[in-house]
Amino acid sequence: MNKNYYAILMAGGVGSRFWPVSTQDFPKQFHDMLGTGDTLIQKTFHRLADVIPKENILILTNERYNDLVLEQLPEVEQRQVVLEPAMRNTAPCILYASLKIQKENPDAVMIVAPSDHWIEDEATFSKNVKQAFEFCAKNDALMTLGIQPTFPNTGYGYIEYNKTAQNTIKQVNQFREKPDYNTAKAFIAQGNFLWNAGIFMWSVKSAVNAFKTNQPRLYSLFENGISDYNTSSESDFIKENYPKAENISVDYAIMEKSNNVFVIAAEFDWNDLGTWGSLYDKLDKNDSNNAVVNARTLTEDATGNMIRTKNDKIVVVDGLSDYIIVDKDEVLLIYPKAKEQDIKKTLKKVKDKFGEQYG
Repeated sequence: MNKNYYAILMAGGVGSRFWPVSTQDFPKQFHDMLGTGDTLIQKTFHRLADVIPKENILILTNERYNDLVLEQLPEVEQRQVVLEPAMRNTAPCILYASLKIQKENPDAVMIVAPSDHWIEDEATFSKNVKQAFEFCAKNDALMTLGIQPTFPNTGYGYIEYNKTAQNTIKQVNQFREKPDYNTAKAFIAQGNFLWNAGIFMWSVKSAVNAFKTNQPRLYSLFENGISDYNTSSESDFIKENYPKAENISVDYAIMEKSNNVFVIAAEFDWNDLGTWGSLYDKLDKNDSNNAVVNARTLTEDATGNMIRTKNDKIVVVDGLSDYIIVDKDEVLLIYPKAKEQDIKKTLKKVKDKFGEQYG
């Protein structure tokens, strides 16, 4: 296995649209959302470990999740867990981790991957990542994996690539924000748009140079700690300086501002597992077209439901269709799938009325 291959596994999010299973103290990446026996972070780690030496996989997460990471990934050492003392979006933490990797191995090529995505064909995922690594090792390139759109989704950003390119690796013209429905239809009709999956590959040199060029203030803040990185004084430097970083995404910080951005259209099925509805889409359905995780069910005149409980709980549903039914400890959620984007707002109302401990 190539010792120059590295990964940053992003595991700091809360996943509030998966409430009540996903909470601030125990977010979705640490749950077995698919009922497979592995949590999402475990599945992602093992997928990356097919390409990348385990010791070269860094887990980027919030301080409060340190123990959860070490418990769920016993192969990981504490030095691989990169802790954010404050939430500042994706650019600061990726720059921080990149500088740590560069200090350890200036020849590194790396992937930045979310910990909570669903990818079924892991062999093809590995093939696409290796293609990107080989290109990035030889070229000054910022690479992303794009997903071939299957319908005019308004929940994803889009990547517009150069139509004339004949190669698998295509130059990116521009990133486009989440569109309305008609714009999304126009993107798909045009034929050179991909969904932005938030998966990035590059050499550590290219990434650091992109930050230095496009985000000089952010770069300067973290570059001041070079002598501390990978030493016992790193934690003190980060606790003092990380909260000073701008809250900015890596897309906006470097990808949208650079002219050396390329994309590979992923050949594997992908889902960002952002909502209960997206989970429903990827799970097997029973004869009534209900997706069930852990529960034993008796249903009458009930179809299209997403049902999740603790192991083997009996759930009886009569006359309810296209609902999210989730039972967890002291919270029972019965919510229309059509309104799933509002779960975040509902969670806030619950915390306001009943207390922070329920979110």
